Order: sequence, then C-alpha cells, then structure tokens
Amino acid sequence: MDQIVEYILSALLVFGGIFGIVGSFGLLKLPQTLQRLHAPTKATTLGVGSALIASMAYFWYFEGTLSWHELMITLFLFLTAPITANFIAKVQLHRAIDKQDLPPTGVGTEWATYDPEVQAVSPALLNDRDPG
Repeated sequence: MDQIVEYILSALLVFGGIFGIVGSFGLLKLPQTLQRLHAPTKATTLGVGSALIASMAYFWYFEGTLSWHELMITLFLFLTAPITANFIAKVQLHRAIDKQDLPPTGVGTEWATYDPEVQAVSPALLNDRDPG
C-alpha cells in the first residue's frame, strides 16, 4: 500500500512540475498580454496546487498529521489567482482598447466606474416571456 501512495504522490509532483514549466514557458513565449496572462494563472495554479496537495497527503499518510498550512495556502492560491488575473485583464482592456470601441454599458457612464446615483441595468433574458 505504501508503494501505491508513493506513486500517487510522485505523479502529483511530476504533474505539478510539468504544469509549472508549461506556465513559465507560456509566460515567456506567448505574444500578447492576455495570452501571457492565461498561461501562468492556469498552469501555476495547478502546478503549485498539486505540489501542495502532494505534501499534505504525504504528511497525512506517512506522518499521521494533517498539515493545515498547505491546505490554507492551496485555498488562498485557488481563490486569489483568478481575481488577480481579472484585475490584470481589466487593466489591459483599459490601456489597449479605445473608449469608442467598447460596447455601451446601458447606464450612460463609462466602464469600470461606480456611481451610487446610477441604477444598475438588469440583464434581460431572451426567452423571458410571460406564460400567463
């Protein structure tokens, strides 16, 4: 049984290493900013996450203790990587696209503004018919 667990942990570490290499290669070689953003956010999240899960599983199985540090780091990584990617993509849109090329917001103001006086526009469903 120990050998099967060691194979699973080794597979997780190799999986994490491959995703880390692919993510860093994509960061260096992809031509556009949004493409370069996609590579490290997805790949390194999976790479570092699988290495942390392998470490947590090792200590749980072989040492008999559950390491909460790795679990918290993994959760923090999975929660913050998409949010950071969203912020970077939004900055890229503001820097690279002219205001005239953006679609209308429906409230008469520009994108990424907050005005408490303006009422938000609710999304309209295409098949929103009253059955009665």
